Amino acid sequence: MRYKHFSKDDRVKLAVLLRTKTKRKEIGRILNKDPVSVWREIKRGSAGGKYLPLLAGRKAKERKTHRKRRIENDERLKKYVLEKLKLYWSPEQIAGRLRRKDIIICHETIYGYIIRHQKLKKYLRCKKGKYRRRHGTVLREKMREYGKKRWIGERPQIINDRARIGDWEGDTIIGLERTKRILTHVERKTGYLIADKLDAVSAEIVAEKTAESFRKLPKQKRQSITYDNGTEFSSHEIVERKTKASVYFANPYHSWERGTNENTNGLIRQFFPKKSSFATVTQEQVDRMVELLNRRPRKRLSYLTPFEMFHCASF
Repeated sequence: MRYKHFSKDDRVKLAVLLRTKTKRKEIGRILNKDPVSVWREIKRGSAGGKYLPLLAGRKAKERKTHRKRRIENDERLKKYVLEKLKLYWSPEQIAGRLRRKDIIICHETIYGYIIRHQKLKKYLRCKKGKYRRRHGTVLREKMREYGKKRWIGERPQIINDRARIGDWEGDTIIGLERTKRILTHVERKTGYLIADKLDAVSAEIVAEKTAESFRKLPKQKRQSITYDNGTEFSSHEIVERKTKASVYFANPYHSWERGTNENTNGLIRQFFPKKSSFATVTQEQVDRMVELLNRRPRKRLSYLTPFEMFHCASF
């Protein structure tokens, strides 16, 4: 297994999985990490017997950069910063003045120095606000969001092997206006396409349109859907309830994990090129495009069409 560092998203997912008492071997499979790497990450990022993703990320950054605290290790610089702070200069003003002397230092570095030496905070005009702890709420919200999602690593092997008809991948194609899109769902085994024109985009609209399209399919042909992490798919619980299909999410920035959908969207661009306006596109035009693609022979299907494969299981 090729080694990859834990990302911020990996750490959040790890924290969620640990809370649900998932075994480390299973965590390694879901995150695509070696179990030893998982164990090492948990050990490094834990405090008080609990894994903390924010702490783990901070420690990883310290290990990676190995940077010494610049101000503490430069007496002349420290003297200058202290002198100006006592004149009630702001860190931005100090950094800007130093830049005129060809000494490049970020005001964030000076703020960090002040935070490490709390007694210096009395020289700041604003003693709280911008540099209060502000990550906790966002991190907790992100953990709740991740905790609600079912990730691609949890998909049964039958989906990964394309061993049945009924497993879909979904995405939206963006027009020039960005608010007008084409919602696409592609069946993984057959390449069969369903597409809907969206005159406005929201999670609720996408969920309703998906439920409407899937309602026309037999129950055995709507087993699962795999989406990317776009906000338009945040109402995935509604999709699951109305379609009875299990919804999974690809890892962030891993578009190849939905390769069938990405490839099909590329075929659709033959009819609706990039940067073209969708303002005048109608559902009838989209249906015509779907018909042409579904009845086009595919090499991977031994030159059968997606329509034949999807509707005629005997082929």
